[in-house]
Amino acid sequence: MTAPPVFDARGLSKRFHMGQATVEALRGVDLQVSAGEVLVVAGPSGSGKSTLLHLLGTLDEPDAGALTIDGTPASSMGEAERTAFRRIRLGFVFQTFNLLPVLSAQENVELPLWLAGVSSGERRRRAHEALAEVGLGARRGHRPDQLSGGERQRVAIARALVHRPLAVLADEPTGNLDSGTAAEVMELLMSLNRAHGTVFVIATHDAALIARAPRRVALHDGRVASDERKASA
Repeated sequence: MTAPPVFDARGLSKRFHMGQATVEALRGVDLQVSAGEVLVVAGPSGSGKSTLLHLLGTLDEPDAGALTIDGTPASSMGEAERTAFRRIRLGFVFQTFNLLPVLSAQENVELPLWLAGVSSGERRRRAHEALAEVGLGARRGHRPDQLSGGERQRVAIARALVHRPLAVLADEPTGNLDSGTAAEVMELLMSLNRAHGTVFVIATHDAALIARAPRRVALHDGRVASDERKASA
């Protein structure tokens, strides 16, 4: 039996009301993401990239259409179930890192495990391993303000992966980084995908990152304009 897609979106639509105006952020988006894929969602600001990631991550609900995640209809989950699902099955990486400034790198990475009720010893072990995997084992005691932008994003990636999620959703993860550091972060994500098979869905308008993506879906005015896969070498 063929495994279901990790994400199976059918006809997703989302609108926002801004004063008397209505903005159609997504207009009937169909998208399937299979196990082990790295997918880049490309498009200019306002094309619907972030809205799509929010729907895939159950952070918001569509106005129309249906979403199934690993065989489970998102509409069948109540708010508490969605919260638990995000905590256990999904990881998130943001442009602004979203690290707690008073916590060390180690403590920031431990946070999802603490929320999940993992014991302190196991939290420390797994966070240490995750930081070592992103090249920051020696920096685990540093707070975010003692780290470079690239290092902070690596901490955020370690935090997203520490509980070994089904998929990681990354919204403009290199938007605050210079081009060299951005390339290093993209290579890290690809390496982690190869090592663990974790699905990555990455929203970006960075042309260099888009060019390196194994699969690229372009959004334009809330619709899928193209869906392309890089030819195998």
